[in-house]
Amino acid sequence: MQSPRSRSLSLRSLSLRSGPKVAVLAVVAAVLAGVVAVLTQTAAEAHGALQSPASRTYACYTDGLTGGQIIPNNPACKDAVAAGGTQPLYDWYGVLRSDGAGRTRGFIPDGQLCSGGFSKYAAYDAPRTDWPITTLKANTMYDFVYGAWVPHPGGFKLYVTKDGYNPTKPLTWADMEEEPFLTVDPEPPVSNGAYRFSGRLPDKSGHHIIYAVWFRSDSQETFYGCSDVNFLRDRVSPSPSPSASPSASPSASPSPPPSPSPSPMASPTGNPACTATVKLTNTWPGGFQGEVTIKNTGTSPLNDWYVQWMMPLGTTLTQAWNGTSMQSGPFMMIHAPDWNKSLAPGASATAGFLGSGSATPSISDITCG
Repeated sequence: MQSPRSRSLSLRSLSLRSGPKVAVLAVVAAVLAGVVAVLTQTAAEAHGALQSPASRTYACYTDGLTGGQIIPNNPACKDAVAAGGTQPLYDWYGVLRSDGAGRTRGFIPDGQLCSGGFSKYAAYDAPRTDWPITTLKANTMYDFVYGAWVPHPGGFKLYVTKDGYNPTKPLTWADMEEEPFLTVDPEPPVSNGAYRFSGRLPDKSGHHIIYAVWFRSDSQETFYGCSDVNFLRDRVSPSPSPSASPSASPSASPSPPPSPSPSPMASPTGNPACTATVKLTNTWPGGFQGEVTIKNTGTSPLNDWYVQWMMPLGTTLTQAWNGTSMQSGPFMMIHAPDWNKSLAPGASATAGFLGSGSATPSISDITCG
């Protein structure tokens, strides 16, 4: 997040069912350990990034993910973690500007394109040749995969660096082609946790950057990201992006000739805000059951709501109902189901989940939006 999170964590009592004394003590211990948490804040941002070809943050996340921890192997990823810690990789989907309004040139400063001007990700602006790279066959159709950690309406624009791009120098707008080589607007439906769309790759050769811009139509929030790629014009087979499995998807037409830039998108009316609770309702050896509740405390509808929280490494969400569960390392999320995507001011929604782990997990760092 760009703005500091406002968190208010408190304990609430859990109802104790009659039963063996051991079960009662286990629940009491869970309460004392702080398994119920409450958050009050303004609505948080959406999240997403290219997974195929992999953005720098996603590529370094998959490069280093080992048993729930991030231990980088790639030299560039190692240096980025040394400079900025592992949190930007757990949040690989969060390279955003809440005031972006779809803007690019003249808004994101030269040398900061890959971080979107977001200091949290500044280490991923480093000019070097050894970032994880995806090999692509130039001038062919390709199935792009854009991870939709939190889906929202909008569209995508994909740019590429000009011929002669030098990866050892800071990336500037002068290095980028003026117009996107692919525009997808509106975005396709989410499939298996990602937006999937097809388009023709540029006719390039060698090391380049594909620069992805995801702009929302319901707010000014905009996502940015760099994917290092190696274009081949011969018959050598391209390499897959890490942990990404593209599949057939709606096709997207290449961008039209240059046209005037769209006007900045208007901010939504009202004041989106929410409160959320995450609590465990039952535990047993090796597993637990929990409940998530979110309330729209703002003055406008809360669309595509979600609740995100953290649990210790080694904890896994295995099932959810009345919502869709997602997980990235220690970050857990319940996202709105298709039949209950919008909460009117004052409205609430509740979802449940099951999980597994070696011990009763703690709950922390809740956000909602």
